[in-house]
Amino acid sequence: MRSLVVVAHPDPESLTHGLGRAVAAALSGEGRSAELFDLAAESFDPRFTAADLLHYRGEGPTPPDVAREQARVDRAQQLVLVFPVYWWSMPALLKGWIDRVFTNGWAFDHSPGGRPVPKLDRLSVHLLAVAGGDADGFERHGYTEALRTQIEHGIFGFCGAGIASARIVHDAESTPAEVLAAEVDSAVEHISSLAPTPSR
Repeated sequence: MRSLVVVAHPDPESLTHGLGRAVAAALSGEGRSAELFDLAAESFDPRFTAADLLHYRGEGPTPPDVAREQARVDRAQQLVLVFPVYWWSMPALLKGWIDRVFTNGWAFDHSPGGRPVPKLDRLSVHLLAVAGGDADGFERHGYTEALRTQIEHGIFGFCGAGIASARIVHDAESTPAEVLAAEVDSAVEHISSLAPTPSR
């Protein structure tokens, strides 16, 4: 069982990065391995360019950096996205990675009748978001449902990937450190418990 843990945050000392490192560590060992991929540190370019559009249309080659990322995902059976909530969504850096990498011909195809054909049904996805807002506010204003709709259904549902878990660490900027640490441990343990360990 191989996992890819993708982190989208510019500060390596952030809670987001701490979560990413903890998840990667928890998903390693006992026949499991995890690659931690720092989008900011590797300077991934999230801009969807003319070359990306030509590739999407089937009129141009796969951009080299996109091909590299698709190969990285192909090596994994499990994808974990760890990100802060920016304006009730994921950061542009992570969204751009999805825009460019999860593209036509690799993440999905179009049938002769025009209906999408998902191609990532082998992939299991965990979503781990870090939010400054409180859980009551997220539920009251529909932010949780909005995140689930756009990411779980709009992206991964379209590509056929299964959502194994989705969790938000709330009040990240105001919760006492010891309480936040317990929440982090709980989130990491939850993801680890859902990842199968290969039989010996």
